[in-house]
Amino acid sequence: MPLYEHVMIARQDLSNAQAESLVEHFGTVLADNGGNVVESEYWGVKTMAYKINKNRKGHYSFLKTDASAGAIQEMERLMRLHDDVMRVLTIKVDEHNEGPSVQMQKRDEREGRRERR
Repeated sequence: MPLYEHVMIARQDLSNAQAESLVEHFGTVLADNGGNVVESEYWGVKTMAYKINKNRKGHYSFLKTDASAGAIQEMERLMRLHDDVMRVLTIKVDEHNEGPSVQMQKRDEREGRRERR
């Protein structure tokens, strides 16, 4: 099956538990349609570059999935209809990277960065 990565931004006035339950909810939607969530990460509340629906911050979540295109379309449709979800980004990838995402790595663990002057 094709591999996908999703980033979801939920409203800032949700609690951490509610934001994480959204990820579980959409994981079950994916499972009902024949896919599965390989890995999920909760990135926390982050400040956005611009306001979305009068919100300056949002709960960011990251999902790595293995599902058919039909299952992904259904999950995205339900995400866009959900009142608590502000934005969704889905990218098809060839393979999932091992370990935590760049967002979850500590600054000194990141490779390939130049030293500041």
